[in-house]
Amino acid sequence: LTDESTKAFRNTLRERFPSDPRRCPLYQDIREGVTPAGIEYYLPLFFDRTDTLFDYLAGGAMFVLGDGVLDAAEHFWAQANERYEQRSHDVERPILPVAELYLPPQQLRERLNDELRVDVVAKGTHDHAKELGTQPAPILPINRKNEAPADELKRFLAAYPGRVLITSDSAGRREALLELLALGHLRPTIVASWPEFISGDERDAFPHRDALAQRFAITVASLEQGFALTSPAITILTERELLGERAQQTRRRKRGARDPETIIRDLGELALGAPIVHIDHGVGRYQGLLKLDVGGQGGEFLAIEYAKGDKLYVPVSQLHLVGRYTGAAPELAPLHSLGGDAWERAKKKAAQKVRDVAAELLAIYAQREARQGVALPVDRAMAEQFAASFPFEETPDQQQAIEAVIDDLASGKPMDRVVCGDVGFGKTEVALRAAFVAATAGKQVAVLVPTTLLAQQHYQNFRDRFADWPVRVDVLSRFKSKKETEEALKKLADGQIDVMIGTHKLLQSDVRFKDLGLVIVDEE
Repeated sequence: LTDESTKAFRNTLRERFPSDPRRCPLYQDIREGVTPAGIEYYLPLFFDRTDTLFDYLAGGAMFVLGDGVLDAAEHFWAQANERYEQRSHDVERPILPVAELYLPPQQLRERLNDELRVDVVAKGTHDHAKELGTQPAPILPINRKNEAPADELKRFLAAYPGRVLITSDSAGRREALLELLALGHLRPTIVASWPEFISGDERDAFPHRDALAQRFAITVASLEQGFALTSPAITILTERELLGERAQQTRRRKRGARDPETIIRDLGELALGAPIVHIDHGVGRYQGLLKLDVGGQGGEFLAIEYAKGDKLYVPVSQLHLVGRYTGAAPELAPLHSLGGDAWERAKKKAAQKVRDVAAELLAIYAQREARQGVALPVDRAMAEQFAASFPFEETPDQQQAIEAVIDDLASGKPMDRVVCGDVGFGKTEVALRAAFVAATAGKQVAVLVPTTLLAQQHYQNFRDRFADWPVRVDVLSRFKSKKETEEALKKLADGQIDVMIGTHKLLQSDVRFKDLGLVIVDEE
């Protein structure tokens, strides 16, 4: 949308369609620099000519057409032309003929006939079709509760003459799978990619491995399901075939309520007699919504009953002054008197507590500012490489928080930063980036969480993200035996663990770090 192209668009639009530009919303939007929805359907008006997909592909590209794709093109073409016939008479909203936007199906067929092409068809529908020799992968569940969890897989490998590749969703999941397979004395070769797996015999690269390991490998690839080839004999197994479920889930954002719980969003949620608070008069009981005539004008009012039967009528326009009572159980809520001083005393007492806390915070932060902290060296190139393994795009707020935290770690001041956000907004990723900077700077990291379950979740997340880095992660939780806990504490004290995750157990006197550089507290 350059000045030149938008000017060309306006000129061409006036030439093509005999309508008054002042009555054309599209023309006015473009003239004012606004990009209206659906502007892509006017692409030919911005340029002298437009290209198709065929113009972008180098010679020798191979097209693979799914079953029924050309029939779908015919259906789309008919549907688009039908819409054009219905809407082409609106002079205020002119539209272009379908042929200016899309290749007609006949032209599409002609172009495809000139290209290298594979048609995928249903089995038995064409006499000359070549059987690809594919079939679903076998289901070979790994049972974590068994002493030999991978027995079925082991039997399959012993009987199968071909090669087997296991795919996991992430590097961390790959490591977890390797641990499970090791319990069954199965040790697949780690390969970086599909080409590496099929490029030849692993005997050249791993001459010391046994015959099974030379035809059994594992890699990171986010496949939905596995499959098997007849020739060459290759079977691809995913986590779903082995563990019965897909480990990676699509990120879901939970949209938080914008208003605090204390704001009354819907009067229908309030029961008669429920305690509510007016900012100027204190706690009373909700008595419903009434219509009153005041000064010759009617209106709706919220009725609140106070002690001694006094009532206050609040216009709905002033609802922002009223909120829910959240101090205790509704039946234990106090009842203030209109005109009394109990509410004022309560507000003054609360204000004094706020001032006391503020003074304490000021003293703490004055001491903090006066202290000298440890400035951690930040390897930006390595941090960028770690960030690239994040499977989602950072939101602007998340990116800002990450940069602020890393700047804190690199500064010479003691760090104290709060990162707030609703569930699914990416706080854990901010913590991961900070932990990475601290760990690669030679410091240990403690991650303090409120529950054992959350400790396990964080342990899996941290181990997953650090799987391809020399960062050692461990967890202290009640799921570990006494012997395992003692061993982990010894490694922590010796500096053999970089990131330790745990509940309040991390704060006990027997937990010693060799060189603690960062504490991450995950609390609401």
